[in-house]
Amino acid sequence: MNVVLTLILAAQMLSALVMIGLILVQHGKGADMGAAFGSGGSGSLFGASGSANFLSRTTGVLAAVFFASTLLLAYFGNAQPRSGSSVLEGAAITAPAPAVAASGAAQIPGTNAPVTSSAAVPAPPVPAASGAAQIPTK
Repeated sequence: MNVVLTLILAAQMLSALVMIGLILVQHGKGADMGAAFGSGGSGSLFGASGSANFLSRTTGVLAAVFFASTLLLAYFGNAQPRSGSSVLEGAAITAPAPAVAASGAAQIPGTNAPVTSSAAVPAPPVPAASGAAQIPTK
């Protein structure tokens, strides 16, 4: 099954690259007006009007191959059996590290400050009254 997917993917990539090249080689609609007045269209490889038919038909065939390979890849991608109903079910569950009360210097990465117990860490200062307590009364 893996070989089939590789072959379909290779066909899709090759058809896409060749189709890009063929589209870039083709002339636009505005180029036909110049060819009508004799701008050297008869000296081309496919003749006066043969290149438009050949390139457009080849591009159409390559587009069909590209779309068919895309549909096959989508079908085979969804047809594979799944172990669970969600991708997240297979994710590893890790427990968070235990919280350790430490001083400010121990929390800075790259420092070698010793970790002290929570009893030795001073409590943060209590801020002054805020909010309604700061509004003056009459």
